[in-house]
Amino acid sequence: MTSSPVAATPTRANTGEVYDQLRADILGGVHRPGGKLKFAELGERYGASVSVIREALTRLVEARLVESEPRIGFRVAPLSLPDLCDLTATRIDLESLAVRYAIERGDIAWEADLVAAHHRLDRTPIVAAQGPQRVSDEWELAHAAFHRAVLAGCGSPRLIAMTDVLRDGAELYRRWSQPQEPGRDIPAEHRRILQAVLDRDAEAAVHALTEHYQRTAEILERAYAGE
Repeated sequence: MTSSPVAATPTRANTGEVYDQLRADILGGVHRPGGKLKFAELGERYGASVSVIREALTRLVEARLVESEPRIGFRVAPLSLPDLCDLTATRIDLESLAVRYAIERGDIAWEADLVAAHHRLDRTPIVAAQGPQRVSDEWELAHAAFHRAVLAGCGSPRLIAMTDVLRDGAELYRRWSQPQEPGRDIPAEHRRILQAVLDRDAEAAVHALTEHYQRTAEILERAYAGE
């Protein structure tokens, strides 16, 4: 007598997978800032249990991309001008420290990785080739990789982790405002950052990073003010 084949049990996503997918969707605009994150919908979308969804959301709260409200649940972090100002100031403070350490401690391998990250960024079109005019996903990824590479030589995993959280927050603002300013030469700003770092000029690197972030914040502030 031939036994019937046993049906395969569908594989359920684990916390790490759901965290990565949900984070990418928040930064990619799938879930709107301030929007509620419902367990049933998320479980269906990501193929995961309620406990896994809850764990992933809790990690995203720690990353400040999601907020938890008692008796209400989870929602995507909302955007606001006060938060943008605080985010920008804190990012400048921490990245200034990190880039000083990177210039002091970074080796040749770090320099090579940084040059490679900049080359990828410089060769990636900023504006998406199809659809409405907006910053392309590929450029956003290359942009984040470049800024992380700038700081990677600092030798402090904790400092890198904190700057990663702030970078995600800044990316969320960029995704929803898509700042475009006529006459702004973003590639030139990145080249100034790169050159200052390769020259091991900490003061110039801090100045270039600060100017770069402040300029972006000013554009975002005008966008939210409706100018």
